[in-house]
Amino acid sequence: MSILNIDNVSKSFDGFRAINDLNLAIAKGELRAIIGPNGAGKTTMMDLITGKIRPDQGTLFFDTTHDLTRLDEAGTARLGIGRKFQKPTVIESLTVGENIDLALAGPRGVWSALRGPDRATASRERARLLDLVRLADPGRLAGELSHGQKQWLEIAMLLAQEPRLLLVDEPAAGMTDAETMRTADLLRDLAGEHSIVVVEHDMDFVRALNCRVTVLHQGHVLAEGPLDHVSANPEVIDVYLGR
Repeated sequence: MSILNIDNVSKSFDGFRAINDLNLAIAKGELRAIIGPNGAGKTTMMDLITGKIRPDQGTLFFDTTHDLTRLDEAGTARLGIGRKFQKPTVIESLTVGENIDLALAGPRGVWSALRGPDRATASRERARLLDLVRLADPGRLAGELSHGQKQWLEIAMLLAQEPRLLLVDEPAAGMTDAETMRTADLLRDLAGEHSIVVVEHDMDFVRALNCRVTVLHQGHVLAEGPLDHVSANPEVIDVYLGR
């Protein structure tokens, strides 16, 4: 069963076709890496999935029945699609725990699911999320965290919204080698309970994800399969890997 189906989708901007007859399916609980050169359509694809823009043609369905072309960003978020941009957007003047509390109060958070804020429930959920991303001190200011730790905090904030599909944009950018590998471990652990699509350029990170890889080029799928398979594809070498 697929959580996301993109069929024959195209999108142009001022005559430039950023997405060109794109077909992609993501299974429930799957971890998928999306790679490709700049301008391949990766960001436009995520904009289409989240309802930021509309396709010129084609269909996008979430969990078989939900037509994403009819929804805006707020609507797709309510369905359970969470998006993490490359640059962390945590509130640095607040503590780690306060950032989580804000996320728990969001439209899909545990507080909104109850009739009024339940402090005990929220406290348990905050502790669970911080343990999941291995951030031990909820009282620490978010601005004091390393770049990698801010990324993990933002992932925890997204998880507080109970997403079914996570779109993660270049999470390894700017991380140390140790943070990069730890992030790969985290995303692998989250797969299964969540479906996750990761856009990334760091090939060591993609290899550490140990998942199916889709290569985009000129707005469509150029190759798909295990990393070793797509890395050996002459077209992928020519347009992206350059070796």
